[in-house]
Amino acid sequence: MASFVTSGILPCFGLNSYIKPRFQARVQSSASVALKLGRLKPSIEEKKWVNDFGPKDLEPLWDDGYGTKTIKDYFDGAKEMIRPDGGPPRWFCPIECGQPLKSSPTLLFLPGVDGVGLGLTLHHKALGKAFEVLCLHIPVYDRTPFEGLVKFVEETVRLEHARNPNKPIYLVGESIGGCLAIAVAARNPKVDLVVILANPATSFGRSKLQPFLPILEAVPNQLYNGFLCLLSLLTGNPVKMAMVGVEYRLPSRLKIGKLYQNFMALLHSLSVVADIIPKDTLVWKMKLLRSAADYASCCLHTVKAEVLLLASEKDRLLPSRDEALRLKSLLQNCTVRNFKGNGHAILLEDGVGLLTAIKGTSKYRRSKRIDFVSDYLPPSTSEFKSFFEEAYGLLLYAAGSTMFSTLEDGKIVKGLAGVPNEGPVLLVGYHMLMAFDIYPLGEGFLREKNIMVRGLGHPDLFTGKLEDSSNEFAYVDWIRVMGMVAGTASNLFKLLSTKSHVVLYPGGARESLHNKGEEYKLFWPDQQEFVRTAAKFGATIVPFGTVGEDDLTHLVLDYHDMMKIPIVSDYIREVNSKATRIRDSSKGEVANQQVYIPGVLPKLPGRFYYLFGKPIKTKGMEDMLRDRENANQLYLHVKSEVENNIAYLLKKREEDPYRSLINRTIYQALHSPSSNVPTFDP
Repeated sequence: MASFVTSGILPCFGLNSYIKPRFQARVQSSASVALKLGRLKPSIEEKKWVNDFGPKDLEPLWDDGYGTKTIKDYFDGAKEMIRPDGGPPRWFCPIECGQPLKSSPTLLFLPGVDGVGLGLTLHHKALGKAFEVLCLHIPVYDRTPFEGLVKFVEETVRLEHARNPNKPIYLVGESIGGCLAIAVAARNPKVDLVVILANPATSFGRSKLQPFLPILEAVPNQLYNGFLCLLSLLTGNPVKMAMVGVEYRLPSRLKIGKLYQNFMALLHSLSVVADIIPKDTLVWKMKLLRSAADYASCCLHTVKAEVLLLASEKDRLLPSRDEALRLKSLLQNCTVRNFKGNGHAILLEDGVGLLTAIKGTSKYRRSKRIDFVSDYLPPSTSEFKSFFEEAYGLLLYAAGSTMFSTLEDGKIVKGLAGVPNEGPVLLVGYHMLMAFDIYPLGEGFLREKNIMVRGLGHPDLFTGKLEDSSNEFAYVDWIRVMGMVAGTASNLFKLLSTKSHVVLYPGGARESLHNKGEEYKLFWPDQQEFVRTAAKFGATIVPFGTVGEDDLTHLVLDYHDMMKIPIVSDYIREVNSKATRIRDSSKGEVANQQVYIPGVLPKLPGRFYYLFGKPIKTKGMEDMLRDRENANQLYLHVKSEVENNIAYLLKKREEDPYRSLINRTIYQALHSPSSNVPTFDP
């Protein structure tokens, strides 16, 4: 059950008023306490205390709490929040948000028609790590007009901006709250705002709700409860709401049972809806919706803030997907993400992690400009599961990856014990066809060592050039969540300076898009930059080899084949004419590699193998490696080690009795699906 607290030092402040706070507590049980918040003007010292004592960083696979709260918790919390107290709109901070990281920006949540302010119930714990969260609560019988709400929020924004002028302020608005966020952003173009809209009600004039007001006013009071329950089921996708907290990997029987249990709890909780929105309040909110939509639509062209728009394709109340396209064309800096199976109440449904969406679209920052290294938040446990078990679980299962590493004495062991735990570490290796190797590598380090391996990708992955027309949350977003940054020298410097583990593929696209007959052949440039860079930061270089691409796919059409197909060749030329060049075109075939998608056919999967060689310490070698000859010798040594590792794996995999997917599946069936399948002895 949601609970709330306020005090002189915890980050629970009502803003915008000089009225002294009033506290009205009702104890329901030892685990259920709700405090009604008055409005309080926080002192700078109080807010500074919160930031100064928050943790500095998050560990990989931190607990974001996703799945521990459901729609039932929203209704339970709403029961406590809606009791009339005659007060005006106010801010509160849910206790689940906890202590944010140091220097976290402020996030203001602007609720939908319900006005309760608990629309982020599923996301409180996650958002509380990255933001100072304040939620707007509009009491049931409050009748503040839309312009009054705009001024109320605006005053908070300006107060926060005056306190921290170099930090962004996040406005998260759902439905009518989206209109409120747009209005505030339009009136404050000089304030650094990041606006996040969840199915905003700017399309109210074209929605099914437009003729709803006369019908609502005609509904008899005795039928209103049933009418509102029916309307509530249309508000969101009940199945998506019930899916929250249902583990993806549960057996079907248990999954269906959990889904049924959650669905019945949802139906039982609908009885609270009439208390949250009595008939008179709903009539008022419908009128408020109309004025809010008109107000926001008139000022769209003046919004200069960054905007992230989350749109549901199955919104049965508003034409949210069409509205997303309209807003993207009208707003100056708008990113859209569509969610296929979700309804209007998108933030209370499964499949939408708000913090994940913010991170994946590169909207999270703590200063005026985003820094992909210092602003990065490692993946949480739920993000790990979503990416490695749901999105790419089939690939990981088919690959059946096994990893080996080399100890200081040269002994090869199973696992990653030979890779240093302390950074900076530069993992340098061979890039498999279509970069299949990167997913098991990242998953293996997180699962075994709880270490986040940061990748360096093509800059176009971070510019929006590769987004498709569907605007769905997909591959490009996920790789950002998983720590990939643009492959630039400055980003490599920053990563090594922060003692990160970084994976580097000197062969880049030339290796991952190789031609027929070029499997396991290195295409490295002549320059030794990464050797000198590693020495500059005292990084440990770990050369590694990977094999298995030829056990997973058969390369049917390579670049030369593609260029013989007229329409396909024209498309490849067009794409590459717009692509960013990250290496000097005079550096040979590595720099001149054309980007394309090879034609491959799947095979009955074999297995991926990784061997991390003996660590090479560069600490104290910076002066020596300034000499070109010395640097070249170390460079060639690293390259030779990678080639030796590949040769070792190609030979040893013939001894693996479980190289075939069929044999691995039989082994797991006889033991346990989660069992580590054996492999050859190193």
